[in-house]
Amino acid sequence: MVNQPLTDKQLAREEALVGEVLASFGKTPDARLRFVMESLVRHLHGFLRETRLSEAEWRAGIEFLTAAGHITDERRQEFVLLSDVLGASMQTIAINDAAQVGVTEATVLGPFFRAGAPEVVLGGDIALGAAGEPCWVEGTVTDLDGGPVAGATLEVWECDEAGLYDVQYDGDRTAARGRLHADERGCFRFWALTPVPYPIPHDGPVGRLLTATGRSPMRAPHLHFMVSAPGRRTLITHIFVEGEALRRGDAVFGVRESLVREFARFPGGVPTPDGRELEPERTWTQVNFDVVLAPAEVEHAGA
Repeated sequence: MVNQPLTDKQLAREEALVGEVLASFGKTPDARLRFVMESLVRHLHGFLRETRLSEAEWRAGIEFLTAAGHITDERRQEFVLLSDVLGASMQTIAINDAAQVGVTEATVLGPFFRAGAPEVVLGGDIALGAAGEPCWVEGTVTDLDGGPVAGATLEVWECDEAGLYDVQYDGDRTAARGRLHADERGCFRFWALTPVPYPIPHDGPVGRLLTATGRSPMRAPHLHFMVSAPGRRTLITHIFVEGEALRRGDAVFGVRESLVREFARFPGGVPTPDGRELEPERTWTQVNFDVVLAPAEVEHAGA
């Protein structure tokens, strides 16, 4: 890296370039776009100037992003992983889901959501053949006043006991995901799998970044939810399993204390809530998750 003395002449040269780039966006018709681009330029140039980045380091950054683009396809989104491990996903959520007493907290979508999940009846099983310990999930969807949100749509998805999502397997298999609707009282119930910890995909550039910085790729065990209803803000969240795996941390900073739940474990032979017959030695778990949706809001319109 070249360490140049920061003379007044050098600082003026750098500041002049920032001004020139900012001026290039001055005629942007969309005020919000102009504000965002000007802020991006200021922060990007500020980063370059603060770190005194070398040209070789900048090229390495471009190569990193290029590699992320090459590995991204319809089944894998490396840029989502990058956003997640840098905390950018959670920061965006924190900004756009302002703290509101009583509303269920949001967390990251993650790279494994897929639209078009199979419809599952209340009390049905989203596992669809995926391996893992059965888990009975039940709860309600209400508004801030405690009123039921009848017919709320719940999209739920998770990994199997091997820590893999269906899209990480070859073929078009769909498993451990489903779409269901709350009843007239806002109640929902279904069978899933007890969540397990798993590593985010770390065989690509994001994994190499984690290794280089001494960070773990592990995610705390969780079950994904996306809950929506007319007139309500769509909620993207998880529930996390209380225990040692949770305390070891989460690579994408997604854990919120309000989303941690006890998954009660029962030995084989104990009757299940819906009378489902399991193998005599088969353990199972049960968890309750009550969802409170915020009212719909006007989209963020500008600075």
